[in-house]
Amino acid sequence: MKLKELINKIIWHPNYNLDDYELIIIDRSKEDNKKAISLNSIKLKGNYIIIGDTYIPLYRILLIRNKKTGEIIYKSSRSMV
Repeated sequence: MKLKELINKIIWHPNYNLDDYELIIIDRSKEDNKKAISLNSIKLKGNYIIIGDTYIPLYRILLIRNKKTGEIIYKSSRSMV
């Protein structure tokens, strides 16, 4: 499953709770270059996630994980985690 399809599934499927999932993205302003973002705070448009007025390209997503269980449901080939 492609990344965009996976995010849409989590957002729209009734078996998923957005509060349980987070994205780990590349954020060059952070010391370790990573930032966690709750899935309930994003919108998906085209090949971007939107947080407030900020558009972040999907290729900057390193992981999608369940915050409660720690299960990683997506891992980018660029991820070192």
